Amino acid sequence: MLARHRAEVAQDQAVALARTLQDTLLPPALPTIPGLDLAAVYRPAGDGSQVGGDFYDVFQVGTDDWVVVLGDVCGKGVRAAVVTSLVRHTLRAVTVMEADPARVLHTLNAVMLDSREDDRFCTVILIRLTRRADEWTVSMAAGGHAPPLLVRGGEIESVPFEAGSLMGVFDDAEYTSTTFALQAGDALLLHTDGSSEGRSGASFFGDERLRESARRYARTPELMVNGVLADVLEFQDGVASDDIALVAVSVPSPG
Repeated sequence: MLARHRAEVAQDQAVALARTLQDTLLPPALPTIPGLDLAAVYRPAGDGSQVGGDFYDVFQVGTDDWVVVLGDVCGKGVRAAVVTSLVRHTLRAVTVMEADPARVLHTLNAVMLDSREDDRFCTVILIRLTRRADEWTVSMAAGGHAPPLLVRGGEIESVPFEAGSLMGVFDDAEYTSTTFALQAGDALLLHTDGSSEGRSGASFFGDERLRESARRYARTPELMVNGVLADVLEFQDGVASDDIALVAVSVPSPG
């Protein structure tokens, strides 16, 4: 009985330590952005006893000029946390000086290659939201990451997108920026692969279920991220097979 109690205490301490470290890799609270609604969720894999590789960040770089980042570092634990910290801090520093998302990712890739001590890499999607008059423009680039989902008029629409190279792997990596307008009533969902690749036996949650879930809960960003997360977890009987991070942003409809 004593050995079992000690094991349970040790497990509880491991989970608490992992969650404390994970909290340092995520923003403590999302900012309030005039003219936009924003929400995010993070769910670690399994019992949460390891630091996950998924992360997100939202920060301001100018007047009516914001950056949203979502990424997934290969692996888990302290080494993954080191890479996550490097990526987040590099992006915050570079985006202040460089407006083009593709150029930002080029710089991040170079920094990761220079700092590389093992074979860890990551995927990243970076979007820059800029308001001009009453319209928000999205400039976006990705490094090996899945495209965001755009809900417009109650339906999922495709966005202009180039997947780009994995981050921290190739010296000759290529990244491309794409731009589109985010209209009143539009909702944009950024997601890591822990959502679409959530497993139940031999089956995956999949892109179609993810698209339908995003469409169904698109009334507000908070409803969207929580609804999608709930659907993915329900598909897996409540236990996530991989970390899940979701960020949703929308332009409120007038009135």
